[in-house]
Amino acid sequence: MPPASKSRIRINQIRTFFSKPQNVILLLFGIVVTFTTIAPIVAIIQDTFKIHPGTIDAHLTGQSDGYSVVNYTDLFTSRLAKTNLWTPILNTVLLAVLTCLISILFGGLMAFLVTRTNMKFKKYLSSIFIFPYIMPQWTLAVVWQNLFNSNQITGTSNGLLASLFNVMMPLWWCKGLFPSAVVLGLHYAPFAYIMIGGIFRNMDANLEEAATILDTPKWKIMFRVTLPMVKPAILSTILLVFGSAMGSYPVPHYLGLTTLSTKYVSLNSKYTGEASILAIIMMIFGILILGFNQMSLKSRKSYTTVTGKSGQISKINLGKAGKYVIAVVLIVFTFFTSIFPIISFAIETFLPNPGDYSFLYTMDASHMTTKWWMSRDNADSTMYGQYGILFNKTIWHAFRGTMLVSVVCAVVAGTIGTLIGYAVSKNRRSKWANYVNNMAFLPYLMPSLAVGAAYFILFSNDRVNLFNTYLLLIIVGTVKYIPFASRSALNSMLQLSGEIEEAAIIQDISWFKRMVRIIIPIQKSSIISGYLLPFMTCLRELSLFLLLCTQGFILSTTLDYFDEMGLYAFSSAINLILIVTILICNTLVNKLTGASLDEGIGGK
Repeated sequence: MPPASKSRIRINQIRTFFSKPQNVILLLFGIVVTFTTIAPIVAIIQDTFKIHPGTIDAHLTGQSDGYSVVNYTDLFTSRLAKTNLWTPILNTVLLAVLTCLISILFGGLMAFLVTRTNMKFKKYLSSIFIFPYIMPQWTLAVVWQNLFNSNQITGTSNGLLASLFNVMMPLWWCKGLFPSAVVLGLHYAPFAYIMIGGIFRNMDANLEEAATILDTPKWKIMFRVTLPMVKPAILSTILLVFGSAMGSYPVPHYLGLTTLSTKYVSLNSKYTGEASILAIIMMIFGILILGFNQMSLKSRKSYTTVTGKSGQISKINLGKAGKYVIAVVLIVFTFFTSIFPIISFAIETFLPNPGDYSFLYTMDASHMTTKWWMSRDNADSTMYGQYGILFNKTIWHAFRGTMLVSVVCAVVAGTIGTLIGYAVSKNRRSKWANYVNNMAFLPYLMPSLAVGAAYFILFSNDRVNLFNTYLLLIIVGTVKYIPFASRSALNSMLQLSGEIEEAAIIQDISWFKRMVRIIIPIQKSSIISGYLLPFMTCLRELSLFLLLCTQGFILSTTLDYFDEMGLYAFSSAINLILIVTILICNTLVNKLTGASLDEGIGGK
């Protein structure tokens, strides 16, 4: 036989490569995620040098178009540099660090109490604890205002404490860094609870028992044995929470803290190029977080937390009274973080003057009104020409838009993420697979507002103008939420033995049938999670979509519009609609599939 030519060998290699579905998926989606991640970054970098007519760079250069470095020199060296750059950066970093600390301490403590002690009412507390994360991010910020604001300190309507008890909380408690960090810390505490709780639940009790037999003090056991074993979960929580807190817009906006995200919004109209630099800085933090994650994976020590010697976790006895007292304290606390917001928003929609709780002195229901809900007339001056909530076309059009974007984003992001997770698990040692995996995950680590800003610049110009279209929201939401599905699918696919699919290949079963009949049914719960998380997150997203559409398109931007108008009853009603919708969807999914965010932590 004559030797095969090099070209024929190359053709056969290419044919063999493309005969494997995972290679086709990696090549196709590698190109897609590269474009959807890199193109917006390039566009926003270009925007930092661009001269924008009618803005500060046009004034400083005396030109109406072209490119210049004036945005950089003005932002970094002008007399406003401290106000526009350094103070927002400092506040943003401090907010992210404090949020990480609060979420890890509170979520970790809750995980420890649920999994390692004999505390009572665990099932209820485990379920209710995740509510702040399910609800919109700004929910607790609004509740904080309703509780602690006062006319004397903040210049607003008196909150509950000021109305009922004449207690005026100091300004640092009502506005700024402290309340923003507490609210975000409570919002992301379920992250730590889920991650740390899973490790606590599966930890080998012999490790701590051996230290106890050696008469090791309890504090040393905690710091030298227990904490090192939960270190990977703590590190994962820090990576996820830090990036999310950096890009938070609603909480600092409501609680009066100047961060990179709030400063971007305020600068975007007159200091457009300088605002883009702030978005680039936020993105740099996201890339640094990804780099830190890669370094930690390479240097991370191996902690064996599950062995074959002990299947029983020793529970710490809190005492006859302690197990009830601690549970009651947590029940009261979680009431204010999980149930009270729903009650508060409902009450706000029936107050003649939302935020004014003076009627509580008399408990006279006649002070309540249904006009915010039932009014069919837009002539009432206090409603600024709006119909009641139940008859308000703007609100219900926004609700339909929110459901449309959420469902389509969930389907598209869930499908793409599942395919990427499958392909990466099949080529786990491939550099290209690792590249695709990292590029798909990078948008999650980037602050939401920065991602939204990049796509706003990329798709809001004379050549391609998708501003204020559902298509743009779906594209951006899909790119942002692919990591949910890809990581969920990757973790589940890595648990599958290759022999399962190989047996089907031997039987000459097509790839599509293998996926639908074998792989997806086996890992159904993880794959469903990959669809659910984008759906639930998209319902309550504001930072990502803030710059991409106007009011009336989706509920979150419509809520912000009504807040700006001063129609707080309407914004409270939208909050209520969002929370109820999310809770109903979460409950339905739980009942139909058995999937739950706190599943497997041990809240029994």
